[in-house]
Amino acid sequence: MRISRPLAAKGNFPMLNIFIGWDPREHAAYEVAKWSIERRASVPVLVSPLVLSHLGHTLRRRTELRDGKLWCPISQAPMSTEFAISRFCVPLIQTSGWALFADCDVLCLSDIAELFSLADPHYAVQVVKHEQTNGALTKMDGQAQTRYARKNWSSVVLWNCSHPSHNRLTHARLNQWPGRELHAFAWLKDREIGELPAEWNHLVGVEPALEGDCAKILHYTLGGPWFEDWPGGHFDELWLEENDRLTGSRNREAGWVPVPD
Repeated sequence: MRISRPLAAKGNFPMLNIFIGWDPREHAAYEVAKWSIERRASVPVLVSPLVLSHLGHTLRRRTELRDGKLWCPISQAPMSTEFAISRFCVPLIQTSGWALFADCDVLCLSDIAELFSLADPHYAVQVVKHEQTNGALTKMDGQAQTRYARKNWSSVVLWNCSHPSHNRLTHARLNQWPGRELHAFAWLKDREIGELPAEWNHLVGVEPALEGDCAKILHYTLGGPWFEDWPGGHFDELWLEENDRLTGSRNREAGWVPVPD
């Protein structure tokens, strides 16, 4: 059974639905990603976390612990985050309109309405089509770097939830297909996968810097300053500045004012 969730509306603008992957180890990253989207949005947005424990009716038997790390028994492979598979619940949770999914380790530097303005109803999904390259053997938090077709395409996805091809992504397939098939959008035909400009999912520390530093979404796929043992990397200062703004905003809302030295 597909679960219908209509888009909300406010004023003359439709509410943009945005789902962000959530993992308890990266809660700080989620909060900054959410804040960075909300504060730059020119239209109302509804940002929701995809929490694995809240998706038991949709995802079953996809995650277990082995040696203290997440493991997918169906894929017979490690899972670096709790949202490795939950992102594919989006067209089952929302069955009409447009929605965006993004990993939590992103920083949005532009108005997210610009991304939604690229929506093309001919496509079932639109993604930045990264080229697979040979790189580091590990990524965020020391997790193993898994190789598969269309790697990182699913880290930022503009979903056309009304597209009939998503009817092929049944609950059975979601719970039976290995992760590599889901991340490759195996239920879709090649022509149903549209392309987004590269600036909407720039892989920090993996891809060469975009010309003119014009990235609109920075994706810290190798990790970032929210990890205690993070050694430092590209664009850390931007994430830290955003985190400081979020902290300052919360302090002002709470009525806390720092006392001068």
